[in-house]
Amino acid sequence: MRGPARRRRPAHVAGALLLAAALGSGAASCAGGDLTGTPSARVQSWVVDGGGGTAIGTLRADVTNVDQALARHNAPAAIRTVCALLSTDANRAMGSLPTPDGPLTAALERAYTDAASAGDHCERGAGASAALMAQSARERTALGPLLDAAVARIEAVTGRTPSTATTAPPPGGDPFGGGGA
Repeated sequence: MRGPARRRRPAHVAGALLLAAALGSGAASCAGGDLTGTPSARVQSWVVDGGGGTAIGTLRADVTNVDQALARHNAPAAIRTVCALLSTDANRAMGSLPTPDGPLTAALERAYTDAASAGDHCERGAGASAALMAQSARERTALGPLLDAAVARIEAVTGRTPSTATTAPPPGGDPFGGGGA
């Protein structure tokens, strides 16, 4: 005698179950830490994990280095080197976008794009084109307020000031420098 008869699922039911399982696991894999919590928590997580404060501080330092190299009348090769670093760091920072906050993403995208452009114009213009150097100078001058606007947005969303390379975190390592609650 045979055992109990097995019921077979119709093919369309089995396919639907496989599709549901695949969609469920895909959705779970997309839900990272940056997609959960309050807007403040998501932006704080991005600042920590995405290096947002560090990128801002690095670009500020790069602009200072370019300005100093120009003020010291360094050789064009040395100027091209610091200008290339500004562009490279700006492009690297773009890799951390988008942020979990649309207005912050827009502010940083503009700042990072302008920083990369300033570096490119400076690198191509050093020792060769006064017009490109003037364009780079305008872009570098505009960069400070753009970065300030991004920091202000982080502060508005999180209630905290992010640390940058120019504002080191306290010994506890708080990437927001201990500001705010």
